[in-house]
Amino acid sequence: MNGKKVALITGSARGIGKGIALELAKENVNMAVNDLKDNEKAKRATQQCREQGVSAEFFPADISDAADRKELIEGVKEEFGRLDMLVNNAGVSPKERRDILEASEESFDRLMNINLKGPYFLTQLASKWMINQKEEYPERDLFIVNISSMSAYTSSPERGDYCVSKAGISMMTKLYADRLADDGINVYEIRPGIIKTSMTESVTDKYDRLIKEEGITPIKRWGQPEDIGKAVVAIAKGYHLYSTGEVFNLDGGFHLQRL
Repeated sequence: MNGKKVALITGSARGIGKGIALELAKENVNMAVNDLKDNEKAKRATQQCREQGVSAEFFPADISDAADRKELIEGVKEEFGRLDMLVNNAGVSPKERRDILEASEESFDRLMNINLKGPYFLTQLASKWMINQKEEYPERDLFIVNISSMSAYTSSPERGDYCVSKAGISMMTKLYADRLADDGINVYEIRPGIIKTSMTESVTDKYDRLIKEEGITPIKRWGQPEDIGKAVVAIAKGYHLYSTGEVFNLDGGFHLQRL
């Protein structure tokens, strides 16, 4: 395999993950695309990365499953022989929004397994491999990026399980940033705001009103997947090397908490 950087983005067949993959591919980064299963969306995302002139392969894996996580890392190792950046993007919202007083344990377990446990232990596997790479190639800049959400600190009682899982990603970022600093691996958290994806389709009218009429965000537009992708590109290019554990709010200014 050539000397190009390699990035693994979980959940990158669509939405924010695909936006990240395409922006990195434009910057000549080889791409390990991941999603639950091989389907038309996965094939299209992989092909679109290749159209940018890079190598791209699809790796089906359920990150909530330990065997799949191991197979995913081994697959990337076999195909590319290196991993310069892991982007923990894969995540789900509740199948049904329910008041926290009525929400089920089944929904809670599902979200925690996919949104938090999966990334937590996938990062453990990737980190061990990255440490070995750094010892052999100390000149390489290696990164882990965790995609959380403004829900990491914003209360939504009708989807409490989602908020708790994203708050966990925030602490996970701090923990891995602390642990891996001596190994020369930088860890970051990106908190997207209201992003136009399939996950937000069901609440389009609500957020249109909040953005355009009520001014919930100072920047009065929806975020797009490429907005998140461009921030990941800045990290991949090494523009934030004297920083780890940092949080990037990509939310149209929502976090300002205006009066």
